[in-house]
Amino acid sequence: MSESYKSHVSFITMSAMASNLTGKPVNNKLLARSSPAQQNEFWVPNNMKHVCAEITSLTNTFCEKFLNDEYALICRKLAAALCRKRPSLFTKGKTLTWAAGIVYSVGWVNFLDDKNQSPYMSTKELAERFAVGLSTIQNKKLQIQKAVNLIRLDPDYTLRSRVGTNPLVWMVEVNGFIMDMRVAPPEFQKAAYDKGLIPFIPSAQKDSQQEQQMETLELRSPENRCVLSNDTQKPKDEGPTLFDELEE
Repeated sequence: MSESYKSHVSFITMSAMASNLTGKPVNNKLLARSSPAQQNEFWVPNNMKHVCAEITSLTNTFCEKFLNDEYALICRKLAAALCRKRPSLFTKGKTLTWAAGIVYSVGWVNFLDDKNQSPYMSTKELAERFAVGLSTIQNKKLQIQKAVNLIRLDPDYTLRSRVGTNPLVWMVEVNGFIMDMRVAPPEFQKAAYDKGLIPFIPSAQKDSQQEQQMETLELRSPENRCVLSNDTQKPKDEGPTLFDELEE
């Protein structure tokens, strides 16, 4: 993780704690999602289904080729959210440029342009692979950012694998103070989870991971250890491997 990423995370976290200030509700909309009447995150109005399908087809293809399934999922979620806006941004402009703008926006939230992140892609490279201008995707990102109140480390558009490390996901207001639920007492975590304010109970997951580690340790035995000696020989090459194909 780069120093620039760490400093940016620290700045956003301190700003949010100082003013309640993520620009989003402290509960990150998780409470609304947990209610029986919650709106499907991928629901699209009938009159927008055709254009949404075109855009997500492009974002899916791009993410499959250059990024990963997590990015594809969040791009579909953002596209659906923009389709539900009245009026939708997609009523004007080309589907290709909107698809590029969506991928760039999700990448901006998740620091795709940070070389220490994986996957990594520069803004220039992203624009070139979409065959659109750099200024075009930057303009689309600004429109998208304004439409859905997008911020960096946005809890609603964070990659699933990074939810646990995103500080904004875990900020909950308790008696007028902002508390990071990852370091809160277990009873606070459970109460926040029961109300739909956090995605899972950190202490429970930690206990589960420790139990798994203990089970792994118990399965090990001295007899099963692999001891290297001077007589150890490399296995014979029995045919081509994936690495051979890559070298060719």
